[in-house]
Amino acid sequence: MSRRSLHHPAPDVASLRARLDRARAAAAAADTDALLIAPGSDLRYLIGQAGGSFERLTTLVIPADGVPALVLPKLEAPGYADVPAEELGIEVVTWVDGDNAYELVAGRLGKPGRVAVSDFTPALHVLAFRGALGDADQTLAGPIVRELRMRKDAAEIQALRDAGAAIDRVHARVHEWLRPGRTEAEVGADITAAIVEEGHTHADFVIVGSGPNGASPHHDVSERVIERGDVVVVDIGGPIAEGYNSDSTRTYAVGEPRDADVAETYAVLQRAQRAAVEAVRPGVTAEQIDAAARDIIDGAGYGEFFIHRTGHGIGLDVHEEPYIIKGNALPLEPGMAFSVEPGIYQPGRWGARIEDIVVVTEDGVESVNQRPHDLIVLDA
Repeated sequence: MSRRSLHHPAPDVASLRARLDRARAAAAAADTDALLIAPGSDLRYLIGQAGGSFERLTTLVIPADGVPALVLPKLEAPGYADVPAEELGIEVVTWVDGDNAYELVAGRLGKPGRVAVSDFTPALHVLAFRGALGDADQTLAGPIVRELRMRKDAAEIQALRDAGAAIDRVHARVHEWLRPGRTEAEVGADITAAIVEEGHTHADFVIVGSGPNGASPHHDVSERVIERGDVVVVDIGGPIAEGYNSDSTRTYAVGEPRDADVAETYAVLQRAQRAAVEAVRPGVTAEQIDAAARDIIDGAGYGEFFIHRTGHGIGLDVHEEPYIIKGNALPLEPGMAFSVEPGIYQPGRWGARIEDIVVVTEDGVESVNQRPHDLIVLDA
């Protein structure tokens, strides 16, 4: 019944206190009496420790007006020993098997009219809260918390820079492993090890899509043997110790590409990705960035082969707000960070994608990835 707790660098106490204060104010502004934050990235953002979600309830109770409380099983308390609860003004409330933790939370809230629950709270706990909180309207906390997390502070942006530099170092080494006669899985295993060697805590994902597999955007790795002439999509990333993630895609060719249309098609993709990055600045909407890439790909006749959004936010989660997609009229603001990753995928033949993480600055954009965008042709 042991649980392994991982302790990682946390933001300073002043930053965490400011986040908790903003969370309280955001709850009040949303006419919500309390936020119930489950273990995960939201919890790490607010108290510096993600914890783990198990069958026993752990939740951070943030009332719009009142003292926050970290409610957790007594046997899990050692895993939160590094949380500066007293300095943060958080009361730690433990319970033991046989106690009703949901009623314990409800008792602290009185008779709330509306409570917002973390988006990824297990149904086991959501349904139990439904019973304990009576007539309270239960909503998702995501729309409230994401307003805080979308705008990265200076320390978060530096962590994203560090993560971007670390994954760039891995891409710089892909030539060591990507060659004919090896399987995607063998190349992926080498990349996974290098992701850790170059500064990540672990690899969150490794995509090596060779030949026709490159036409599947979320391909993983397979036992397909890489052949001379293959175009290969390599999409990789993971968290560094501070919890912030990298995510970068480059497209390689193992020797000269066998398909005659690769150069022309890839040039379209390069123009689209560059146009989208150059369009990023405060006040431009998320959907305008999507359109900047999509219009070029559509205009060149490849629109049907660009089958996903242009980007996603990134931070403590690989995918978070803001999403760079048609229909998202959110104006960009300084501190927002997201991927710009158009792709062209031709089923049964080959695919290509270029992905950088960018940060909106006061007057434009900064990319945290610096590897070349050209099709990288490797000796074979």
